[in-house]
Amino acid sequence: MKKVSAGPVLDEQPEVGHERDLYGNQLSTEYAADLLSVEDDDVAAFFERGYIAFERAFSPAEVRDALSAIDDLTAGESGSFRGVQYEASGEDETERPVRKLMSFVEHDARLAALAEHADLHAFMQRLLGDTPELFQDMALLKNPGGREKPWHQDSAYFNLAIDTTVLGVWIALDQATLDNGCLHVLPGTHRMGPAEHFKVRDWQLCDSAVERRLDVAVPLPPGGCLIWHGLLHHGSPTNHSSQSRRALQFHYRPVSSSSISTEERMQHFGGAVRGAEC
Repeated sequence: MKKVSAGPVLDEQPEVGHERDLYGNQLSTEYAADLLSVEDDDVAAFFERGYIAFERAFSPAEVRDALSAIDDLTAGESGSFRGVQYEASGEDETERPVRKLMSFVEHDARLAALAEHADLHAFMQRLLGDTPELFQDMALLKNPGGREKPWHQDSAYFNLAIDTTVLGVWIALDQATLDNGCLHVLPGTHRMGPAEHFKVRDWQLCDSAVERRLDVAVPLPPGGCLIWHGLLHHGSPTNHSSQSRRALQFHYRPVSSSSISTEERMQHFGGAVRGAEC
C-alpha cells in the first residue's frame, strides 16, 4: 500500500460554530441495492452525479467484525498500533472520546478484509478502468456532539496528479441519519474541477462558496456504503443526536497514477496561495 502525502489537516482543532443552514434536509432517493447489482447505467450515473450509494454493500457479520476491530484497536489490543486520535476537548486523552483511527489495515485482518473486499474492488475497477490502490484508511467515530467536517473536496488533501480519479469509500457501521451527521453531497460538483480551499474550521471550501441549493443528505443503514469522486463537494454536520455515528473511510487511486508536490497541488486548491480570500 503506497502512502500519499496529505495537505493541511486541522481535525484536531476545537470546533468553531458553523451556520446550521450550511446543511439541508433534502434526502437522497438514489440508491443501488448492493455491489453485485450494479448496471452500466449506475456507472454512468456515478460520473454524472459524482457519487453512488448502496443500501446493502456489507453484511451484518462484516459490520460486527469491523466494530469489534475498532474496539480492540482503541483498547490497545494491538500493541504496535499508534493511530488513535482523540477529540480536542478534555483535560487529557483518558477523558476525551476517540474521534478517529488512522492507518489500521496492517494491524487488523478484519478491517483489511473490508478494504480488500473483492466485490468492492471489482466495482471500483469499472469506475477507474485500472486496478484500485488503497492509500488511506480511517475509522471516523462521530460521538454525540461530534463536530462537523466542513464542505471540501478530498483531492485537495492529496499530492496526486490533478487529473487523477480518487475514489472515497464510506461504510456505515451505525445508522447514519440527518441528526447524527450522515454525509451530505453536492451532486455534479466534481465536474467543476479543483476548488479553492482555506484554513477556517478545517481545510475546507469557503462557506460562502458552497452551492447549498444542491445539498443532498445520504442516510445509510449499517453496512450501507457511499462511493464518491475525489472532486465532489461533500461534508458532514455536527452530531446533534444522542447516538454515535461510526464509519470506515477508505481512499483509492488508480495503480498507474502519479504524484505531484505540495506546491503544485496548492496552485490548484490553495485559495490563499492563489490570492483569494474567504
